[in-house]
Amino acid sequence: MLVKTYCAAVNGLEVTTVTIEVSLNRGVMYHLTGLGDEAVRESKDRISAALQYSGYRFPIADITVNMAPADLRKEGSSFDLPLAIGILAANKNIPDTHLNEYMIIGELSLDGTLQQVKGILPVAIRARAEHFKGLIVPEANVREAAVVDKLRVYGMKNLFEVIQFLCDKQLFRPTVIDTRKEFYKHQTNTDLDYADVKGQENVKRALEVAAAGGHNMIMIGPPGSGKSMMAKRLPTILPPLTLAESLETTQIHSIAGKLSRNTSLIAQRPFRAPHHTISEVALVGGGSTPMPGEISLAHNGVLFCDELPEFNKHTLEVLRQPLEDRKITISRAKYTIEYPCSFMFVASMNPCPCGYYGDPTHHCVCTPGQIQHYMNKISCPLLDRIDIQTNILPVPFDEISMAKPGEASAAIRQRVIAARAIQTERFKDIPGIHCNAQMTERMIHEYAEPTSEGINILKLAMERLSLSARAYSRILKVSRTIADLAGCTAVQPEHITEAISYRELDRRDWAERGI
Repeated sequence: MLVKTYCAAVNGLEVTTVTIEVSLNRGVMYHLTGLGDEAVRESKDRISAALQYSGYRFPIADITVNMAPADLRKEGSSFDLPLAIGILAANKNIPDTHLNEYMIIGELSLDGTLQQVKGILPVAIRARAEHFKGLIVPEANVREAAVVDKLRVYGMKNLFEVIQFLCDKQLFRPTVIDTRKEFYKHQTNTDLDYADVKGQENVKRALEVAAAGGHNMIMIGPPGSGKSMMAKRLPTILPPLTLAESLETTQIHSIAGKLSRNTSLIAQRPFRAPHHTISEVALVGGGSTPMPGEISLAHNGVLFCDELPEFNKHTLEVLRQPLEDRKITISRAKYTIEYPCSFMFVASMNPCPCGYYGDPTHHCVCTPGQIQHYMNKISCPLLDRIDIQTNILPVPFDEISMAKPGEASAAIRQRVIAARAIQTERFKDIPGIHCNAQMTERMIHEYAEPTSEGINILKLAMERLSLSARAYSRILKVSRTIADLAGCTAVQPEHITEAISYRELDRRDWAERGI
């Protein structure tokens, strides 16, 4: 007998419906075709044990299983459940009347329990697009899949429950989640706030400008000056995620298997802080089984690189193209996958190897040559892609001991949202452009054209600081953001002056100017 069940294969962000065809004839062999990986080939043993614990026996027959399309590689253990159901139906243990109505996905334990699997959300979206009546998933994945409306999602504990459901012997109700209520409920839940940061008003201002325009930023300062503390609080002043952004972000985390059991939608902007020993593959994605990297997991959020010069130089260079294109294309011999990676890049570093260059409270023991060598670990092309470069000094004791809290994140966020609203209106007719950091050269000349006085200030800065052409564009972008925060329609000289002050690392005499 020939029966068909339906599931899905996830490759990157693309989901393909997979038809599992099971044919039973006289014999004792088991044949699996359709480019399944090792986990798929091992499924026979898990299915055999799960059937036994569920009150059924693995058929003694010539079983041929084809996973169509046969030329698409199938990876992972999520095919266990549809394979088991197909074998039972082909052996006439269960009727096949409902098999064409549902997409089925799940991993089987030896006792028949359904285990959580990756990539359920994009699978659910695909099931709705294919007009399936419903989706059967492990109970641990049900909240993740249930965010897709107009699709009945059934969360099952074990194989026996799935059999009972398909045989119409037990009534199960689909899981319904009020997506909007869940989303807005967790949108502001955070323990971090800029009110905890004492002093550092100039750095907070730079972070506000960065958040308002979506600009990349680097902070330079000695150990203990508060670089990591302020970076971790950056998501609290960014505009809240929209439902569309949340859905896209959740899909990426679902594919990577980073969603917790009780998560439906990611309600807050991601904050990823990889260690400096991270590899290129872990950063950009890929591998033998393609997975999103840290830059994609930071999509619509913040990627924070602490102690930037300690990262492998070649690893840092792979960030150059994603920072410009806001997407990463991974091409290997067996696959080509594209992941989105529109993120704010925030980095921190010490000003020298010992960390105390320019610190008024400590003596620096580094020579100018050592300092310059340390700074040269970060290439100029990468620095050019960082709009804001600001210096941080340790907070004096008088400010640390003050009981008065700093400005709350909620107040800063309101100013950021107001500036972003201006940018949204400005770029409403331009697809793919949402903030000032994404402006092209043509847009810079249209929306951030300085006055004659501003041009003179820029010319003087370019000559004295030896700025590159890309740095020139970055200054104008940041100036446009500062003007938006001030509610000005035109870029004024004071906006350009402030933007120039955020180019600390552009000066050639860093190691000799004794900041």
